[in-house]
Amino acid sequence: MAKQTIGLCELCGRQDVLRTEHHLTPKEEGGTWLPTAFLCIPCHKQVHALYSNHELAVRLNTLDALRHDEKLVSYIKWIRKQPASKLVKTKKSRQRRKK
Repeated sequence: MAKQTIGLCELCGRQDVLRTEHHLTPKEEGGTWLPTAFLCIPCHKQVHALYSNHELAVRLNTLDALRHDEKLVSYIKWIRKQPASKLVKTKKSRQRRKK
């Protein structure tokens, strides 16, 4: 199980949130020993709902790339306004559901 801590989400910037370690290059794509980031649970779920592990490894393997991707920009803007305690539902993108 992934290690969870309370702190700053490195993607949305919210403070005092329950967060988990996200492998910027997924482990199944060779990222076991590569850089990681701590993301709040909603951001982590949203990232994996929107993108395949292959897409994360090839195109979105940095925090900067994730922050500026068109699918996440509006989500990040929205989640920043949510309290740390809010439970957020995550839906897979239509493109991910087809696969």
